[in-house]
Amino acid sequence: MPTFQSNPVKPSKLARTVKKYPLLFGAPFCLIIVCASFGMQAFTQTRYDLQDRKIKQISDEQALGLARAKKKIDIREEYFKLSAVSDHDWEQKRIARPPGLPEWGVPPTESTVPKNAKS
Repeated sequence: MPTFQSNPVKPSKLARTVKKYPLLFGAPFCLIIVCASFGMQAFTQTRYDLQDRKIKQISDEQALGLARAKKKIDIREEYFKLSAVSDHDWEQKRIARPPGLPEWGVPPTESTVPKNAKS
């Protein structure tokens, strides 16, 4: 008994048109994608312009006030602050192992040892 036929008994008019002219349906789809990309560009640019406007709302007077209040940084002063912090006030503590675990960890199982490794 033969399997299903690859072609229908009586193909519809739409199926024949798609088979004969595949660009008839592919070209409009690609055209819509490209046009939508250019259309969305305007919305995206508006979004970024609004974000820039929010950021630049600080006035010149406020900017000058911030510049005056800014503290000058001396690299030597920062170095001495960091070197004064002690890194030696800790001690190493051993954590108790879970019960049943040997001192040096778990030995490898048969599945983790390579098969061509010689014992």
